[in-house]
Amino acid sequence: MTETVLTHYIDGNWLAEWSGPVNELRNPATGHATGKVALAGETEVEAAVAAARRAFEKWSSIEVAERVDLFERIVLQMQARAEDLAAAVTLDMGMPLAGSRIAVGAAILQFSSLLDALPNYAFRETVGDHIIQKDAIGVAALVPPWNYPALQMAEKVAPALAAGCTVILKPAEITSHAGVVFAEIMDAAGTPAGVFNLLVGKGSTVGTLLSRHPGVDMVAFTGSTDVGIQVQKDAADTVKRVSQELGGKSAHIILSDADLDLAVSTAVQGVMNNSGQTCAAPTRTLVPAALKEDFLNRVTAAVETLRIGDPTTEVDLGSVANQTQWNTVQSYIQIGLEEGATLVTGGLGRPDGVDQSGWFARPTVFADVTNDMRIAREEIFGPVMSVISYESVDEAIRIANDNDYGLAGYVTGSDSTAAIAVASRMRAGQVIVNSVTPNLFAPFGGYKKSGNGRIWGTAGLEEYLETKAIVGTP
Repeated sequence: MTETVLTHYIDGNWLAEWSGPVNELRNPATGHATGKVALAGETEVEAAVAAARRAFEKWSSIEVAERVDLFERIVLQMQARAEDLAAAVTLDMGMPLAGSRIAVGAAILQFSSLLDALPNYAFRETVGDHIIQKDAIGVAALVPPWNYPALQMAEKVAPALAAGCTVILKPAEITSHAGVVFAEIMDAAGTPAGVFNLLVGKGSTVGTLLSRHPGVDMVAFTGSTDVGIQVQKDAADTVKRVSQELGGKSAHIILSDADLDLAVSTAVQGVMNNSGQTCAAPTRTLVPAALKEDFLNRVTAAVETLRIGDPTTEVDLGSVANQTQWNTVQSYIQIGLEEGATLVTGGLGRPDGVDQSGWFARPTVFADVTNDMRIAREEIFGPVMSVISYESVDEAIRIANDNDYGLAGYVTGSDSTAAIAVASRMRAGQVIVNSVTPNLFAPFGGYKKSGNGRIWGTAGLEEYLETKAIVGTP
């Protein structure tokens, strides 16, 4: 595999030549080389934008039934290549294969759900004395992150194509294997030339060029808040739409009547799954002071039984995605120690019994955390839980909302009416009650510095539409 060079898919063809350098890709769980990727530059960006613009007029004007037909073929191809796509995700970023398979299933759902929604969506309707028409916004540059690559590519590509946009997908460089498999699926499904294009390469180069390009009508970005701010700045001169899902520091409020086993399960799964590399992870766990010791005993037992190791085997946690992320996690664990939080379990370094060449982090729980500590305020993107005690529900809600982020929230409590009442007061885009599983049909996106758009369901489709009013006497 080390001689494989992953390249770009533009206007229905794989490029045999490219303008940029070639970088080596490595398996984060072993450190071994897995292939090479040709990095796109201005030449490839110009070609992809030109192809997407040529294809837009026809694709945006076809009947909805033709888009549905394409989606049916895409779903069949994704189902046929599901294991290949899952294996590529695991190879790229160290997610356990079982988790990669779940994420691929969620990716398929992004397309299959629109099969049902598209025929019934009102792209044109008469309202009183005027007509409301929803038009595709144009060429969409789609920039997903590396942490759930299969799902995050699909959650952007599916609604964009459903709306009638043509797209340029720029996956994260480190998930290039998954990006190429995704493009192979789109090609095998018979996606018309220019409707879907893939550029592999660095966000700092390709993402910037696409954000600034006058031929791009919209950028949909998922990633860190700092990079998202730069994307908006880059897009400002061309006044293009920017839809963003950014960072998170989500709170999980455990109410005094909560089933503690459920609360512990929600906390551990939510924080530790995918080695903590989840933007919606409930990394601030808010526990009634009277339940603190009981909760900590249970959560410690649960965390210390997690299986960590080779992500192609039956483990709970694989590696983090790369050395940079591992260093970031280590630095925040050190910060937590220096800030005076109590280390309950985990800590610095790699776990015992794993490949020491891989970027494995120890699942870590801090207690006695206060909401002004950096480990409680800043996104770590690793398997680190901060446990914060509270005395009253009002205090818990105040702590939950006292943060720059507002992507997700979690509430665990036996009285569902009371739990929903708490959820309604949390300043977050999707609040999950008595579960850790997000609803892929419900809108998902952030308040505050967690973003300004929505994905999933009809709300995701509408991100890629312009609203036109046709008025006057017929």
